[in-house]
Amino acid sequence: MERILYLSLFILCTLHGVLDGAHFRGGILSWRPLNNTASGSTAQILVHQRYFWNREWGSFSVPYCTEANVAAQTPIPVGAYMTCLANCSSSNYPSGGLSANMITTDCDSNPIIQSWAGEHYDTLTLPLTTSITIGYPSSAWFASLYIGANDPWSIVSRMNLALRPDGLINSSPVTTTLPVVFYSTLTPIVHIVQMADNDGTDILICRWSNSASTTNYNRYDECGGICMGLPPSTVLIGSSCTLSFTLPTANLYYACALQIEDFYNTSSTTPMSSVPIQFLFYAYNPSASACAQRPSITSARPNKACIGIPVGVQLNETVIAQTYCPGQTIVDFVTSSPIGMTHSAISNPSSGTWIMTLTWTPVSTQSGPQGFCAGAIDNSSLQSDPWCITFSVGFISPELIQSSVAPMGNISQNQTVFSIQTTMAAKRPSRNGTYIHFTDSTNNTVVQIYDCSSAPQVTYINFTIVIRFPVAPWIPGHSYFVTFDSGVYELFLRHSVFD
Repeated sequence: MERILYLSLFILCTLHGVLDGAHFRGGILSWRPLNNTASGSTAQILVHQRYFWNREWGSFSVPYCTEANVAAQTPIPVGAYMTCLANCSSSNYPSGGLSANMITTDCDSNPIIQSWAGEHYDTLTLPLTTSITIGYPSSAWFASLYIGANDPWSIVSRMNLALRPDGLINSSPVTTTLPVVFYSTLTPIVHIVQMADNDGTDILICRWSNSASTTNYNRYDECGGICMGLPPSTVLIGSSCTLSFTLPTANLYYACALQIEDFYNTSSTTPMSSVPIQFLFYAYNPSASACAQRPSITSARPNKACIGIPVGVQLNETVIAQTYCPGQTIVDFVTSSPIGMTHSAISNPSSGTWIMTLTWTPVSTQSGPQGFCAGAIDNSSLQSDPWCITFSVGFISPELIQSSVAPMGNISQNQTVFSIQTTMAAKRPSRNGTYIHFTDSTNNTVVQIYDCSSAPQVTYINFTIVIRFPVAPWIPGHSYFVTFDSGVYELFLRHSVFD
């Protein structure tokens, strides 16, 4: 322990100016109560910080991070603090702030990414009068930005512990991202930023972070030099956090700064909390020899899947990428991971298929949702779309009870209502493209598809999924079978501990 402390102090002296000197790459802040049922005048709140830094410390005689640092959970000695920035008298939040020193979670040596990422957790006992803005403003972003080159950064979150209308303590929204997402220039892009909330009925809206400290919900500059850091023609749809844009200039980074806010219902006009997400897009011109199709991640779990896993049990998760041209190889997986998750070397078990294995044993302090994202990068620097999933630590995933299907066997030609039960209370999935298929096995023809994320014909009532057909499509004498995509339901965690 003494040796570790000695090394940490030495690196702090060496790097304090480095991490505050053009090495910031973005981050995420969030928080949640350990128990959302109010008891007394205080609550224990788990505060989460995630930041992305530049991996390149060579000019300061400090080694690059490697996967060995991920496995060893090496500290990233930021030497700074996340402090209270507004309305601080409403709380006993520590006057000196919370340490921003990270535990290494990801290290990427790709020359475009060069990312050293980490997380930090703190548990605080705070009064329910707390309504504060916390954050980490400092300097500086780096030079190769479309907007905000070498400017200060500011990343802030609003923590409001006033009881919700339902009498519970609120949890902030959560989100995840890759540190850098690649897109080619002059190509229309649609990019969705993930957002979720343990308070299952909340309405989530994302908006541009802004510097209007007298009027925004945080009452503080939310984005420093990168406010509106994307091209001015960019369109943001707040209800789905969908960005539509075109990147005009190659070999530049474009900073994206958003706030995700939760509202109690559709008639609410004031958010209950606000969390930031800041990350980068990178614009490139594909080389003449590049494959016409970017790689894709084709893992068994779909993008935005949510998987329940127990505490203390080792998880082995396979990330599978597909390439589409001769000579196209996967040279890197850029990742954003929870603490303790390690990443294997890339293997190529068959033509066009590339695999990385994740290994992770979650601990009790990681109970709740833990996000993971990956992007596959080929030898022409083409990157797949981000693939992001959520591990719900400490929860068992519900399953469909096949024997509960009703009706089963011979049915009437006019039958229009079907149901199936789950082993746990479930809710409508938040991920688009989660389908139930009804197929005529006589001719192998799909007769009906419902997207469970939005189809009004599919309803969720506690442990039961009900499907109602407006018109029965059945042909006498034919047989039919039903298939369910992964993710057609999500675990209903309305009153559970979640991040």
